[in-house]
Formats: sequence, C-alpha cells, structure tokens
Amino acid sequence: MQYVYLIRSQSHPQQSYIGITTDLKKRMATHNNGGSVHTSKFKPWKLVTYVAFSEDSKALAFETYLKTGSGRAFAKKRLWQ
Repeated sequence: MQYVYLIRSQSHPQQSYIGITTDLKKRMATHNNGGSVHTSKFKPWKLVTYVAFSEDSKALAFETYLKTGSGRAFAKKRLWQ
C-alpha cells in the first residue's frame, strides 16, 4: 500500500506538508523527530488526512495532483479539516 498524507504543524499551524509513503507510522515519526529537511523546523506535526492506494502509480499521481493549483484548492476544500 502507498499512502498520500497531509500533515499540519502544531507549533506553526500555517505550515502544512503533503507526502507519500509506504509506512505512515514510521514516516510520521521521522517528521516529528526532525528527520526530514523540509519539515524539521516546524515540528511537531499532526496527521490531518491520508488516502491509501493499492497501486503505486495512482498514489503518485494523486500526490502530484494535490501539489498543483487545482489540487491545492481541492485539498483546501475537502481534505484540510
């Protein structure tokens, strides 16, 4: 399984991140332990939403979409709650 996930910083709520992983628990631990260059400054992080995919290509396509303008608008309306 591939997981596309959306997280929000608890210390800086205006900071968010969209990623993809095969091990969601391990990846969240990495973010919260400062193991990711892109998220280490804004830890701790809280999981907001995740979507599981059985096909890697569909997960990658969804993550890529969420990082586009229309994908960000969709996520803002439907996923960042």
